[in-house]
Amino acid sequence: MATGPIVTLTINPALDKSSNVSRIVPDNKLRCDTPNFEAGGGGINVAKAVHRLGGNPIAIFTIGGPTGQRLHKLVKSEGVETMVIETKQWTRENFHVLETSTGFQYRFGMPGTEMMPTEVRSILETMEELDPKPSYIIASGSLPPGVPDDFYGQIARIAHKQGAKFIADTSGDALRHATEAGVYLLKPNITELSELVGVDKLELDEVDDAARALIIRGQCEIVIVSMGAMGAMLVTEDQVEHIPAPPVQPKSTVGAGDSMLAGIIWTLSQGKSYREAVRMGVACGTAATMNAGSELFKMQDVNRLMDWLNRYGKRYSAS
Repeated sequence: MATGPIVTLTINPALDKSSNVSRIVPDNKLRCDTPNFEAGGGGINVAKAVHRLGGNPIAIFTIGGPTGQRLHKLVKSEGVETMVIETKQWTRENFHVLETSTGFQYRFGMPGTEMMPTEVRSILETMEELDPKPSYIIASGSLPPGVPDDFYGQIARIAHKQGAKFIADTSGDALRHATEAGVYLLKPNITELSELVGVDKLELDEVDDAARALIIRGQCEIVIVSMGAMGAMLVTEDQVEHIPAPPVQPKSTVGAGDSMLAGIIWTLSQGKSYREAVRMGVACGTAATMNAGSELFKMQDVNRLMDWLNRYGKRYSAS
């Protein structure tokens, strides 16, 4: 089992506001339900999910202005330990709307505000000075303006010095720089995996070879390809396994990937196998889709879906 804490890093968080409306009609004034507010951002979601699973993670994130203060209170209200880096610009807000007449969800993501070089340095110094040393560092989410593309690569090198296992859950140039520095685990979708191996498109039967290519290059040790309703594919140097997703009626995909990652890392930190970790990740990610808005999973749903995977998962798996 891991001895140090699980640390998450979110440098482009958001205050997530969600509501429902009967129907979205152009140019009309739309009467929405009372909004719900959640603390959003990849690493924050991962930390909340790990805490829900029984862990004691540390969530490190930036905050700015009244929106940042509200976000901070929301994270603390869930019992998650926090370390914050204050920024001059206000924390952004995102808006999610569920059209109840159709079940369609509309997600409006706002751009992050620009970060000053001194603020970037403050984040790096915070990560370098962590005590106790973490067992896992999960850097998740996009980079806001003002942050260099190789930022997660710098975090990877800090993690290596501390003996922590580093996980980067992002995309584009930020992900490429992280993998060049070397990460422990990658959780790309098929499109992101295609970009990492430099091809326009991957067929399903090419996914395992593409993932193993990253491992052979030394860019990571484990690849878990997120395949949405099809579940996930676990790829290591000597193992390939498809873990199916239990059938459910999804209400929202917000936070599903973060829930999946939390389930994986939490299970690995308990000394369990890769297979057990991915099964828990799929159960957590699938359970998150059963809730509207940006709410994460409920433990009773996770337990029920894990039971399904343990009973029936092998019927749908392919090694």
